[in-house]
Amino acid sequence: MAALGWQDERNIRFHLVHTEGSNEGLPALISRLVAENIRAIVATGDPAIAAAQRGAPAVPIIGITDDMAGSGLVASMAKPGGNTTGVSILASELDVKRLELLHELVPGASRIGILADPTTISTRNAVAEAARRRGLDPVVATAASREEVDRALDLLLEAHVGAVNVLASPILFGHHPVMIERLNGAHIPAIYQWPERVAEGAFAGYGPRFEDASRLLAPLLDRILRGTKAADLPVMQPSRFNLAVNRRTAKAIGIAIPQSLLLRADEVIE
Repeated sequence: MAALGWQDERNIRFHLVHTEGSNEGLPALISRLVAENIRAIVATGDPAIAAAQRGAPAVPIIGITDDMAGSGLVASMAKPGGNTTGVSILASELDVKRLELLHELVPGASRIGILADPTTISTRNAVAEAARRRGLDPVVATAASREEVDRALDLLLEAHVGAVNVLASPILFGHHPVMIERLNGAHIPAIYQWPERVAEGAFAGYGPRFEDASRLLAPLLDRILRGTKAADLPVMQPSRFNLAVNRRTAKAIGIAIPQSLLLRADEVIE
């Protein structure tokens, strides 16, 4: 935003608010923002965007989530309509691709854990079916809070899965650190939706970089603040996807990453 001429506390003021890893507090947060006469809302994830649409129908909303059109948050990518536009990060569309990569990374794992958020677009059935087509045995666990994440991880560990595909989700995103710690501690490789997670110890990540996807929000917010209606701004999408792997983590958990995958990776943590 600074590059577009906006400076915090000079000609713009940002109000950063969030819930504590669940969706229950969203309506109250939106009501608080509306009471402060904000000019636009930037929201992350289906539940937050939907809550903003319900609680602030007259306020422009710029959302970033898996699939803006597929979730019914906008009428279409080209013509969003209503008061909402934003960025579709294609995360759910990449869930099956992440399964394929995980299978290549850990070909010896025949039982694959699928950790899904039931509150977002459900790709877990498609991922499970893709696993079965490859002769794999999928074990599905769902979670939408920290307590449920702990129980889901317990379920996967008790099922003796050989690897885990953590599906795209803004709720699960907030709990990735505990997943990384517990799965690495159990010597179970897992793949995540954000490549940046490998720098934090994750075994692998595939998708657009979070920083790159977030940057797409700024020009949309800029145009809205300068008078363009959200309905007239097409939903944007990232164009580059990165595969990142962590050889240090792989060695620690006893996994030898195939050389073919190391050569294809955009980022390798040594």
